[in-house]
Amino acid sequence: MHETPTIPVALARCRTYELAELKGTVDRIFTAAGFSIRPGTIVLLKPNLVSAGSAPQHLACTSPALVRAVAEWLTDFGARIGIGDSPAFGSGRLVMRACGMLQRLSGLTVEVFNFDRAVSVTLPCGFKVPVARAALECDVLLNLPKFKAHGQMYVSLAVKNYFGVVAGWRKALHHVLNGDIGNSFEKLLVDLPGLFPDTFSLVDGIVAMQRTGPMKGDPHPLGVLAGAFDPVALDTALLEVIGAESGRSPLWCECLRRGLPGTNPNLLSYPISNPEELQVEDFHLPELLNPVTFHPGRVLVGGCRRLLPRIFPE
Repeated sequence: MHETPTIPVALARCRTYELAELKGTVDRIFTAAGFSIRPGTIVLLKPNLVSAGSAPQHLACTSPALVRAVAEWLTDFGARIGIGDSPAFGSGRLVMRACGMLQRLSGLTVEVFNFDRAVSVTLPCGFKVPVARAALECDVLLNLPKFKAHGQMYVSLAVKNYFGVVAGWRKALHHVLNGDIGNSFEKLLVDLPGLFPDTFSLVDGIVAMQRTGPMKGDPHPLGVLAGAFDPVALDTALLEVIGAESGRSPLWCECLRRGLPGTNPNLLSYPISNPEELQVEDFHLPELLNPVTFHPGRVLVGGCRRLLPRIFPE
């Protein structure tokens, strides 16, 4: 009789953004999860970049220190590195500059993408979305989400962060078009990771965002870095770390409806720490979730903010 293979999820304690601790923990997670890179591999880093004005202290964005640590690790293995995202407001480069990410990457060879070149892709759910060409053309997409509470999705973890591959203002347009149609928006989000056969997620939960999000929550010193090839399994484990009700997450429920293996805790294995060892009881999540739909005016504002860098180059 053959045993059912398990899905490795590497959960590790990491309490500070000090570079030496970050690099050691990143290496430990990658090694435990079986993530490796050959020289010459084109790796695209996809951090969570929300807005150049996100507060407090750019808590809503993936830590520039973590991005630096990952970029150094990749450089040591001879990877060719790019970085990009499609923020809700402004360009990727503008947000990276505002939160200090570009400065942190100084001295490393990293190509910056604004995700303004896109390819139209039809997802299994039937929706057509413009996906950043840089994300489709890399060898490996390294998904770097921020661990956050979310006012519409309950939490924003590994699966949600793939929404950033949808180019430009059309992200907000999908909120308008699909937000009130059953669980159409969740279907779109859960389809996105499948576009990338070679992808790995590393969640920044060192200082997480609680109470609300994705932009204006409060800091929580969670002290966790977590990585896995399967973003659904990673989300399942992290929901357990914060003692969250997985059934309140619309994204996780959509994954469960599809019978995705990552929703089954019995199929997950933990090569470093298990969720119980890292569990906290004081992480606050939204009591009530807001509608997914955006007001059309918000789409217009976001589009204008994206046009400004083209009119007035940085």
